[in-house]
Amino acid sequence: MTRVYQLTYGPFAENTYVIADDDLNAIIIDPGMYHPEENAQFFEFINSHQLKPCRLLLTHAHLDHVFGVNWINKTYGLTPEIHFDDQIVYESAVVVAKQYGLNMNQLVPSNISLIHNQVFKFGGSEFRIIHTPGHSPGSVCFRNDNEGYVISGDVLFQGSIGRTDLPGGDFNVLIRSINEHIINLAEDTIVYSGHGPVTTVGQEKISNPFLQA
Repeated sequence: MTRVYQLTYGPFAENTYVIADDDLNAIIIDPGMYHPEENAQFFEFINSHQLKPCRLLLTHAHLDHVFGVNWINKTYGLTPEIHFDDQIVYESAVVVAKQYGLNMNQLVPSNISLIHNQVFKFGGSEFRIIHTPGHSPGSVCFRNDNEGYVISGDVLFQGSIGRTDLPGGDFNVLIRSINEHIINLAEDTIVYSGHGPVTTVGQEKISNPFLQA
């Protein structure tokens, strides 16, 4: 079994996820720590739970989801793993940060290793990587069908969806991604989003205004 921890960081209130198994190995997803004190808080969280970070995954490479990449790389020796179609987004994060008046150093090289429909094992469970473009070209979700949850990044939120007005965004493509890969899951599937509270597929079917026919 795995345990999912949601930690919120940075000027965009981004949700960073830590998934731990019974042996205290941990996957870090979308490190959004921007301020030094947030790095310290994350370090204390990992230590207090006696976790052993072993992998760094990105649902996508928008700046608020990669603020902490360099610090994670330096502290735990982990290389960020992304989908090929988001490499250009990853490489442009520093420029975008400047447009927002934020400081960011050049990011460490990424590992383009996340492939649609690929399955990896962790903690006795299996995670399926699902390519879900629309918010960004290389957005992916991490789906744990064994335990009934999905890490959705900025694809789907409680009562909303990811914005599509950024470079590479496409509203129709995003809606298709959600309909094909998330909203058809079991209604009690938990959705851990990149911003905001946890929701479920069933709740979004009923109440999400972007998903109503």
